[in-house]
Amino acid sequence: MLKVSSPRAKLMNAPVRPGKIEWIGVRPERRAPMRVVETVEFDTKLGLVGDRYEGRSGSRHVTLIGKADLVAIADFLGLSDVPPDLLRRNILVSGVNLLALKDKRFRLGSALLEMTGECHPCSRMEEIFGEGGYNAVRSHGGITALVLEGGMVRLGDAFEVLPG
Repeated sequence: MLKVSSPRAKLMNAPVRPGKIEWIGVRPERRAPMRVVETVEFDTKLGLVGDRYEGRSGSRHVTLIGKADLVAIADFLGLSDVPPDLLRRNILVSGVNLLALKDKRFRLGSALLEMTGECHPCSRMEEIFGEGGYNAVRSHGGITALVLEGGMVRLGDAFEVLPG
């Protein structure tokens, strides 16, 4: 663990500029098409209300991916773009490097969340994107988060990282 006073620790704890929620989707059931919504409720026990993982225990209430990650994945695959629903993440954000949120809490709308880990690709990426799909998503699959305080999240809401 880094000493809080080390130069690297200071950089890792530097402020993160606010971002914006660009897209919201819920997975109604396994392999079903994503349902795009403009508003969603986050709950501390259920996670993302209406998602197929609703109410499951663990630290993966919500999945997030960055707009820049979709651009990188598309580039790796030789595509002009990659729609967010193909990655099956719940929230698409812009303006934030999600991997900079390690050990940090953040607000989406009125909900408070905490990053719990990276969201690694699954073998389905080969099925969706073809050969090389899995490797295109590696290190660009977004993050998982736990809901600490419930609230409503709307398309266009700010994504604010709290000071550490």
